[in-house]
Amino acid sequence: MSRSLTQAVLLVDGYNIIGAWSCLKKTRDRAGLEAARWELVEAMTSYSAFQGYETLVVFDAQYQNTSSNKEVITELLSVYYTDFGQTADTYIEKACASLRSSIAQSLISRVIVATSDRAQQLMIQGYGAEWLSAQQLCQEVQATVCRVRQKYQPRKKSNSRFLANSIDAKARQRLAELRMELK
Repeated sequence: MSRSLTQAVLLVDGYNIIGAWSCLKKTRDRAGLEAARWELVEAMTSYSAFQGYETLVVFDAQYQNTSSNKEVITELLSVYYTDFGQTADTYIEKACASLRSSIAQSLISRVIVATSDRAQQLMIQGYGAEWLSAQQLCQEVQATVCRVRQKYQPRKKSNSRFLANSIDAKARQRLAELRMELK
């Protein structure tokens, strides 16, 4: 998505969120870290699409001897694995610093960082970014899932062939009143 159309950039501290959400901790403990990572990515894919946020989920590669890697999942969501020795916190702080100029130029309206790390919260707010705790993000993701279900849930179909049975009671009452006035 072009920067001029982006309402917000959301940076997610991946392992911090996994450690804070009980459902992801259960997945991590039961099926492993890879499964928990992808469960988070799936949740963020839907959330980002619904909110219109350009989202980057950042995972540490701090303890693995690998170079950085970015995977584009959708137009709005990417996953970034940091360089060996670099923390997700450091990467997010640098991203906030570089995105500050995009806010000043009105290319994006806001930068949001999702983490429950208190030191990280203070640092990113110094760069003008908004902070969202892991629990707040969890609640927003769950609320979004509910809104999506309501929006796309098929309407209940009537078992009757009569139009009057497929409309609400108030409309049915008004139609009856109109019919009586005509007689």
